[in-house]
Amino acid sequence: MALSGIQIYKLLPQTNCKECGYPTCLAFAMKLAAKQADLDDCPYVSDDAREQLAESAAPPIRLVTLSANGRKAEAGNEIVLFRHEKRFFNEAGIFIRVYDDQPLDEIREQTDEAMSYLVDYVGMELRLDGIAIQSTGSGEAFAAAIKAVQETAQVPLILIAQDPDVMAAGLEALDGDIRPLIHGATAENWQAFADLAKQHDAPMAIRAQTMSALAELTPQIKEAGVDRIVLDPGVRDMRSSLALNTLIRRLAINNTFRPLGFPVITFPSECVEEDQMVAVAATQAITKYAGFVVLDRFSPGTVYPLLVLRSNIYTNPQEPIKVEPGVYEYNDPGPDSPLMVTTNFSITYFSVANEVDGSGMPGWLLVAAAEGMSVLTAWAAGEFDADRIAKAVRTTGIADKLEHRKLIIPGHVAVLMGELEEELPGWEILVGPREAVDLPSYLKIWDQA
Repeated sequence: MALSGIQIYKLLPQTNCKECGYPTCLAFAMKLAAKQADLDDCPYVSDDAREQLAESAAPPIRLVTLSANGRKAEAGNEIVLFRHEKRFFNEAGIFIRVYDDQPLDEIREQTDEAMSYLVDYVGMELRLDGIAIQSTGSGEAFAAAIKAVQETAQVPLILIAQDPDVMAAGLEALDGDIRPLIHGATAENWQAFADLAKQHDAPMAIRAQTMSALAELTPQIKEAGVDRIVLDPGVRDMRSSLALNTLIRRLAINNTFRPLGFPVITFPSECVEEDQMVAVAATQAITKYAGFVVLDRFSPGTVYPLLVLRSNIYTNPQEPIKVEPGVYEYNDPGPDSPLMVTTNFSITYFSVANEVDGSGMPGWLLVAAAEGMSVLTAWAAGEFDADRIAKAVRTTGIADKLEHRKLIIPGHVAVLMGELEEELPGWEILVGPREAVDLPSYLKIWDQA
């Protein structure tokens, strides 16, 4: 039976040493109870306490980390089935696969193109997580492909080979502080792969066609000394993949069924016959519990919506995405440029900012603190009213940068016009458009005089 945070706290050393990364033992205990911390992070827990806490403290789904010289891709540590129950913690890692029978220059080119891809989405940088390298033949070719990837980008790796000897050659080719995922173990050869995983301190994936087979194999692998495991349900069609991923997650979360309490890896390209369906299969994998997603081809048109989808799913639904309140400048504004105001909800801010920037017209954008809410939501909640807007004007010192005293407010809150004129004596309050898309047209007719 799971222990409460207080029960766990009573078993901890209560020294508040902070070596676990938390300010107090109580804070660490609460994280353990919520399955968001690892008991191994406490260096002073007694053996007796560890034995009592081990089962309760372990998250339902084991955390697995792939790393390369400081860059990480993590999966696991999830504690709910549905995002609205609390939140999801570790984004599904998206990897691009290359094959060792490709020319090495082609591997380098594909690696560079995929790993250089970076987009800004409402203030967040979206990028792919790493490269998967698939063996098709000899260990020498596999090692050469791995070296080609590492020469191009130091990113987390998934190494895929069915032959343990080929995998061993690939692992020997690794250079630097690398912890890859070793993929290729089955019921027939898992012992050899487990030996490699222990030797290289790396997590390993195990593939089987059924949940029962996976559940039989994982305890044996753990007993052999490898506890960082990734599950590969061997099915390769969308329907079966959806069913097994969901059942594995449900058993791990709802039933605390430890043999299936590990992240899942999926290969969307192998689940469909038509290229245009790969994005659909990948979408299903990201939304339904994949820890690692391996794509066979990099395309910005496919990758961008997947990254945005992943970001939307893994943001904390209890904490709106915010930007820092303050004054933002666009197109080199001067003292006679218009001043607009909006809230600090990221999507609202970037909608407005993109339109102002794209118009080519100089302008000042005042972002008021509104608890990360959109304009109408913040106004209805009393977080975007005349008092708060006036406070933002005064505290940012924007008036010192302007020769005029005109403030453009969103059209949706035109009702604030009179109150703002009272809060900001000497200022003229102008009502702007309701939608950000209409700002460029509005700014063209904006007249300081």
